[in-house]
Amino acid sequence: MRKIVLAAAALLLAGCSDNEVGDVSLGLFTTKDIKVEIVDDPIVSGVTCHISHIEANLDLADPSDMGIACRQTGPITKQMLDRIDKSKGGELVFKTSKSVLFKSLKVRRIWDPKSRTLIYISYSTKEVQGSHKHSMSTVPLWGNPVWQQLETSDPS
Repeated sequence: MRKIVLAAAALLLAGCSDNEVGDVSLGLFTTKDIKVEIVDDPIVSGVTCHISHIEANLDLADPSDMGIACRQTGPITKQMLDRIDKSKGGELVFKTSKSVLFKSLKVRRIWDPKSRTLIYISYSTKEVQGSHKHSMSTVPLWGNPVWQQLETSDPS
């Protein structure tokens, strides 16, 4: 019995995250909760994203649904933007496991040069009912001091 209690405690602690800022129960008779995590962009440090996703405490895999909202929370400089991957596929800025069997929640940053906007897309790496679940948020640079620097140096 002691081993079962220790294993259950280890599973609960493994689910805790230093990035977690919210935990909403979906009800008394469910083992699912909505977790809200904060993710700072590692390169564009002036951008913070909040990701909500379902955690199913007693299941082998969490549901694939998620939401994302990203906002400018600090300065964004041209030096930061010069360091990002500007390919159409963008680059991975966050990843967390959603199951024991290779399912992940990922967040990618994509640069839109025409509108000078950072796009953040969260998605599940496993298809669910014929669809990969995803959500998107944008951080337009309009009004940001870096806008003028991009205008003079960006040919697009």
